[in-house]
Amino acid sequence: MSRLAKKPVPVPAQVQVSQTEDSFTVTGPLGAQTRALPRAIVLTKEEGGLRVSGKDESPETKMLLGTTVAHLKNMIAGSVTPFSKKLIIEGIGFKAEVKGSEVIMALGFSHPVKLAIPAGLKIMAEKGALTISGSDREAVGQFAARIRAQKKPEPYKGKGIRYDTEVIRRKQGKKTV
Repeated sequence: MSRLAKKPVPVPAQVQVSQTEDSFTVTGPLGAQTRALPRAIVLTKEEGGLRVSGKDESPETKMLLGTTVAHLKNMIAGSVTPFSKKLIIEGIGFKAEVKGSEVIMALGFSHPVKLAIPAGLKIMAEKGALTISGSDREAVGQFAARIRAQKKPEPYKGKGIRYDTEVIRRKQGKKTV
């Protein structure tokens, strides 16, 4: 059994968790999120919060316990405070701007790169940086990864799009004789 599933998941006062037979919904001040509930998992309300347990002791059920608890905790945390990722854009002429529901980036290609912003996410464009925030942790991380994949940082000059906490190991380059 997962160590995460041994304790009940605490639910703040401003958050409500509702459950149908095949999904659960977390509703808070920043919005509502719904996720499918695996068939082998059972959610029960207790005094200390929500208890996640399995219907049987199969290995698949044991694996799903920790995953379901982690998803539930992320949904509860995201409904109270938004998750955010910051991307740094480095390079001469590299820039990004938000127009309507699109991010338009100039990344050294012959054409601008346009990406549609998913519903529920906010994007702030500052000089040389993009900040992505939203209540769904998975959507924030996935969209940040899609933006980074447009121009990954290269090791010689450090040009490209990187996370603000990411460290690029620089290579020396050619030596002249």
